[in-house]
Amino acid sequence: MNVEFDERYSVRDRADFERKSRVVQDRFLDRVRSASGITKIADHLYALYHYMADPGVHWAKKAVVVSALLYFVVPLDSVPDFIPVAGFLDDIGVISLTVRYVGKQLRGYYL
Repeated sequence: MNVEFDERYSVRDRADFERKSRVVQDRFLDRVRSASGITKIADHLYALYHYMADPGVHWAKKAVVVSALLYFVVPLDSVPDFIPVAGFLDDIGVISLTVRYVGKQLRGYYL
């Protein structure tokens, strides 16, 4: 299965998913702290992170979440994150679309 948001962040198989999810786990908290001014999105980020980490969720479904979180944690994206406010707009868009895609399944993962 090939789930894509962007070719650079696609997840092609389970091994690729595992490798990319480790990148998300390694960089996630630092990136959330850097976006701390955008508090409403932080709740969604934490919920998506816990959804990704849940072993009961099918890996193909989690692949969409990993792609979105990978887009968030990798500093190279379509709008550089060092630009105040505007730098996180593309990240917020990807996270918002992912939250909408996962929908009701995400409800139990909010803190």
